[in-house]
Amino acid sequence: MKEEEIGLKIRIMSEKELPYDEVSLIEAAREAALRAYAPYSGYKVGAAVLLENGEIITGNNQENVAYPSGMCAERVAVFYANARYPFVPVRTLAIAAYSQNAFTGFISPCGACRQVLLEAEKRFGKPIRILLSGRDEVRVINCAGDLLPLAFETL
Repeated sequence: MKEEEIGLKIRIMSEKELPYDEVSLIEAAREAALRAYAPYSGYKVGAAVLLENGEIITGNNQENVAYPSGMCAERVAVFYANARYPFVPVRTLAIAAYSQNAFTGFISPCGACRQVLLEAEKRFGKPIRILLSGRDEVRVINCAGDLLPLAFETL
């Protein structure tokens, strides 16, 4: 028998420890969360991507009564960025959530979003830095591949 251990290294930082452009990206994700369409769950998520060309694209969750016809904030942001700038890689993604009149602790992308982020990394051959924004701290992940170590891949 063989064993293999798969680990994830996450840095936990305060916003004061982040560069200015990443703090601005978190603010953009928070603003996007406030604009989310979440009448069923009341759980509003915002995402902001910083592209390699310096553009910031935001997205938020879009719920639909015919679940699962809605879409997560991360996919809205990444798909819109890829549609608008098809040849420009995503450099950084920030995620924030708002519920019950306050921003929540950090949240992590769902499995479908993780797969989409990994595909974006592979598409451009560049890692996407991920900032999971919480009330008091930010969890920093070096690349989407770290979130999905046994990802689905075609042969």
